[in-house]
Order: sequence, then structure tokens, then C-alpha cells
Amino acid sequence: MPIADLSYRIADGTVTTPGQPAPRIGFWKTHADTRDLYAEGTTFAFSHLDMIGGTGTYLDAPLHRFADGADIASLPLERLVNVPGIVIDAPFSAGSAIDADAVAHLDVRGKAVLLRTGWDARFGTDEYLGGHPHLTEAAARALVDGGAAIVGIDSVNIDSTAGDERPAHTTLLAAGVPIVEHLRGLEALSESGFLFTATPLNFVGLATSPVRAVATW
Repeated sequence: MPIADLSYRIADGTVTTPGQPAPRIGFWKTHADTRDLYAEGTTFAFSHLDMIGGTGTYLDAPLHRFADGADIASLPLERLVNVPGIVIDAPFSAGSAIDADAVAHLDVRGKAVLLRTGWDARFGTDEYLGGHPHLTEAAARALVDGGAAIVGIDSVNIDSTAGDERPAHTTLLAAGVPIVEHLRGLEALSESGFLFTATPLNFVGLATSPVRAVATW
């Protein structure tokens, strides 16, 4: 069964969004630290992780936008695991917006809708951070009305960051539709015929969480 990894690796010090803290990944106890705790030749390492939820490829729960919204641990797994997927092609140009006409003719009910813009080719460069493709409020409303289960994009944000409003986040998360940002490698997917999984950390109180986003077919 083919498996496509659609998420970025996270290393110690990797900054996903400038201005936000980098993750600290290390060891609480190293193999050397535990050498005297077990039988001769037996050692263990215990990892330590300190990071914000919006690191790497991550998922937004309603709590990200709304103070009384559902957290990551409250999201139903049927929206996150083995969800039938559909890809919407929206080749990038600076500031390009994906509007309602891109989704109006599609059956998105119960689907993972992945917006394939190709913007991930710019990941790690200054160009990735501004003028990125994004979803309009009308398109987000069409996806909600169509019954989409989860929506993802291979861009820095599902909304335009040119201003202060975030209508796509507001519309999708108000309807309980999780959002996955910073996807990559969507060129491996056909327009349909795959299952999408974006599994977050099962921690109570998280508004956002890194995910291992994968597709199988």
C-alpha cells in the first residue's frame, strides 16, 4: 500500500513561523545517564520536548479561533483518520486566492479537501512567508455547506496574511472543520482515490498541534 508523507520534519531549533519560539528537542536522560540504572549493557534514552503547537505541519482545532471552541483532544477521529480525500489544484501565483468556483462543482461531503498550490516548493525561503495562496471566505463557506470533514493547504496559511482578518479560519472552525497548514508533497496524490490522516497529539487543552499527515491508496 503506497504511503505519502505530507508533513515536514521538525528538528531542534526549527522555526516554522518567524517570531514564534523554536522547538527544543533533547533528552531528559541520555543513554550515558542511565548506564548505572539497568543491567550491564542495557541503557535507555528519555526524550524531552518543548514546543508550541503551530510547529511544522500542524492542525488547528476550533479553540485556535474561539475561546469556547473544541480543543485538539475533542476532535472526532472520523475527521482525522482515513478520511476519503480529494485534491483541488490551484497553481500558485503571488497572492492568488482560491475562490468558491474552485469547489462549487465538487462533492466534498465527508471528504478531506486538500488544496494543492505548489507553494511548498518555497518552504524555507523568505518568499514562502508572504503573498501566499489562500482560501477566500466564500470558498470556506462553500466547503462548510458542502460538508467537508477537514481542509488542508500546502501554504503558510489558509487565510491571506496581508491583513488582520482571518475569514477562512473563522468560517471553517466555527463549523467544527479542522484545518491543516504547511502540507507538502501533494503532487504525489491523484485528484481522488486516497485516504488522508492527520493525527495530532492527544493532549487536552491544545488549540493547535503538529501532525503526521499521510495519504494512503
